[in-house]
Amino acid sequence: MNAIELSHINKSFGDFAIRDLNLTVPSGTICGLVGENGAGKSTTIRLLMGVLRPDSGTAAVLGTDASSPEFREVKEDVGVVLDEAYFPESLNAMQVGKIMAATYRRWNQKLYDSYLKRFDLPPSKQFKDFSRGMRMKLAIAVALSHQPKLLVLDEATAGLDPIVRDEVLDIFNEFTREEDHSILISSHILSDLEKLCDYIAFIHKGDLLFCEEKDRLLEQYGIFEDSRENLDCLQPEAIVAREENRYGGVRALVKRDLAPAGFQLEKPTVEDIVLFLVKGAKNR
Repeated sequence: MNAIELSHINKSFGDFAIRDLNLTVPSGTICGLVGENGAGKSTTIRLLMGVLRPDSGTAAVLGTDASSPEFREVKEDVGVVLDEAYFPESLNAMQVGKIMAATYRRWNQKLYDSYLKRFDLPPSKQFKDFSRGMRMKLAIAVALSHQPKLLVLDEATAGLDPIVRDEVLDIFNEFTREEDHSILISSHILSDLEKLCDYIAFIHKGDLLFCEEKDRLLEQYGIFEDSRENLDCLQPEAIVAREENRYGGVRALVKRDLAPAGFQLEKPTVEDIVLFLVKGAKNR
């Protein structure tokens, strides 16, 4: 069973629209959702969680249509962390745990306590006095402690310092060691997604440009960095996008299968690929 299946989703908001979105996340995998601000990442997550209804198409989570009455039960198996943590300002972490214990059937208090300790979160400090990073860590602890099968994370590592972010990524990796555990994560920190994800999905102005296995994606492209004259030796369709400097040098994203054998290309990062694809889309 796939953890997530979005099929031919369309959703319009005035001058913005999600168009014919098809996205599948197999069970047991981690998919990173990337794109600029306003590209449609958060809208996609809201459609997935049934907060928004599509104009057409279907969204299924853990085999259940997100628009169906049955989806309410499935939400027990979905841990959600949005780009802001929303808990009553006057509550402390221990009080949040008590409320969650009354909310989720499979709430694991010992697991929650262990995350509070692991994240160095003060149990008696009021939420209103938490820093942004502490708020995100509390939201992650709550999402993991009701023992979900799917995590849906919208900028969940935003506001965390690099050391804590690295620890959180390790926790997410631990989570998917169970074969039926999956993650969909959106983030602007593309280096995190490159470390963490099995698949990368790139959405641009409401259109899903690709959803690829990360390793296959990195093999498809190369980075050229040399003179403009050497780049012009390539056929135009091999060049996805380019950027030139004042000294006549050029840096470009190149399709490896369209470059001649022996043509010198460096290995790209996910960030390289996404940034060049955005530049290429703007220049069309």
